Amino acid sequence: MNRTEFVIATAIILFVAYCMGWFSNWLVNRFKRISQADVDQLERMSQELHEAEETRDQAITYLQQREAELTNQLAQTEAELAAAMEGLREARHEAEEMRSWIERHQQA
Repeated sequence: MNRTEFVIATAIILFVAYCMGWFSNWLVNRFKRISQADVDQLERMSQELHEAEETRDQAITYLQQREAELTNQLAQTEAELAAAMEGLREARHEAEEMRSWIERHQQA
């Protein structure tokens, strides 16, 4: 192989290597590149997720408040029921005493 053939062969090898490098770079950039539409879609999804989390937090707060209110109402209702039962018990006791007093006076 003379000098000219060696230079041409080297030039061809370097050109092929350059083309392969350029093609590899183009291929990597093609797969790595994210389109603006994808970025916009990700941003929109992020915003929707943020809004959904805020809505969830508000719902949890509302449910906790409502649960506290209902627990308070239940405690009050139970207290009223206990007071009513005690009053009924006393009224029955008084009615029984009245019956026995009436029966004693009717016998006398």
